[in-house]
Amino acid sequence: MRGGLAAVVGLAAAELVAGAIQTGRSPVVAVADAVVRTAPPAWERSVIEALGTGDKPALIALVLLVTIALGALAGSLPRVTGAVIVVAVATVGALAALAEPDAPASHAVAPVVGGLVAAFLLEVLRRAVGDHRDAPLPPPGADRRRFLLAGSTAALFAATGASVGRTLQGRTSAAASRAAVRLPAPREALGSAPAPGGVATPGLSPFLTPNADFYRIDTALTVPQVEAETWALTIDGMVANPRRYTFDDLVDRPLVEREVTLACVSNGVGGDLVGNARWLGVPLAQLLDEAEPDANADQVVGRSVDEFTAGFPLAAARDGRTALVAVGMNGEPLPLRHGFPARLVVAGLYGYVSATKWLEQIEVTRFDAYTPYWVQRGWAERGPIKVSSRIDTPRKRVEEGTVPVAGVAWAPSRGIESVEVRVDEGRWQAATLAPAGGVDTWRQWRWDWRATPGDHELQVRATTSDGERQKGAEHEPFPDGATGWHTVRVKVSKRSA
Repeated sequence: MRGGLAAVVGLAAAELVAGAIQTGRSPVVAVADAVVRTAPPAWERSVIEALGTGDKPALIALVLLVTIALGALAGSLPRVTGAVIVVAVATVGALAALAEPDAPASHAVAPVVGGLVAAFLLEVLRRAVGDHRDAPLPPPGADRRRFLLAGSTAALFAATGASVGRTLQGRTSAAASRAAVRLPAPREALGSAPAPGGVATPGLSPFLTPNADFYRIDTALTVPQVEAETWALTIDGMVANPRRYTFDDLVDRPLVEREVTLACVSNGVGGDLVGNARWLGVPLAQLLDEAEPDANADQVVGRSVDEFTAGFPLAAARDGRTALVAVGMNGEPLPLRHGFPARLVVAGLYGYVSATKWLEQIEVTRFDAYTPYWVQRGWAERGPIKVSSRIDTPRKRVEEGTVPVAGVAWAPSRGIESVEVRVDEGRWQAATLAPAGGVDTWRQWRWDWRATPGDHELQVRATTSDGERQKGAEHEPFPDGATGWHTVRVKVSKRSA
């Protein structure tokens, strides 16, 4: 018990020191980042597929639990052995902090201080109860009140230290910077989002996904804090005219609004790692033209402030599809968790090859010269989004009678021409489509089902505007996106009297 408590206080002290040092960062996050960087690709894929957007909290929680467990072990062992464990944990934290990109030496201070505090407190707790052959709990007759007093004081310090540390770490937050941003009206503005019309159904996904509900999948365990006032975007690599743009440079240009559906390659059939938003930004083609790419270049690599990279064909930025350096999302500056101050949005490509958030560099290069982050881990080099569809409602139980079956279908940069639904592998039935928002957005649909009592199976498939029909053969997301028809099993009960 005393070892676990010492570990908790040590962690709190580390958080406090990390916050007090302006360049400091949580040692727990540093270790979790190191796990991500060194984990086998298959393990990384399994975690994402199993936990989805919960992968980051789960990993941080795991690092915390392992640290506390090691502290408990140290407290149950003789002094010297326990001290070795504490030193080892602190050393791992320091090495992880120093291994981060461009990490200053000061990043190692927090885990070292945390280790010293844990070791000191462990000794205090040992003495508070009398070290009878290093028993982990106070032996009979020991002054338990001294132990409880020392333990309570330590617990109070842990709670206060962790809270203050987190507050200090957030003092350079970009929240104030974002709040001060006033985006100009776009030169090319969109009208109102299309109403669902006759397909409106309770449970149907809205045409525009609210920012708070938009999925987030990235490699950042904590949201990067970037201030618009100090941010800049460079465009370099195989270009004749390297460029640098401040945030004001971008928003002072004529901006355009575009509605684009983004999807994660890890999204399983019928999954929710997909969303549609209205983006405000500068056409990427304009910025690239100003930089004058080399004729032999064929890849655009976006690099974020945390060194994540994503690469896509140079042609995709210049073939007329929507490709933006976006600064706004659904009528407001980009949310911090979605890339403030700027990010890339490219229609028709999975996010892992295109949707770089917290963007700071665009490098023009070649596919045979540079391999981006996820491609290094075995995912496909090119990531066009596969035509997909999803049943939003119903999902489980309904009463007999006319039941609306509704959902969304997407094939960004090509558009959806038709959606079909079938029951129990019967004949495919044409669904009614909502008005199209454009070829880059998902399309809402609805089909009215005359449901009879019993267990039934619903399936949906979509066809693109250029005639490609969604594949029914099931395939996992790795390495280039899932395929298969979304299938929902529904129990229909007799209508109650």
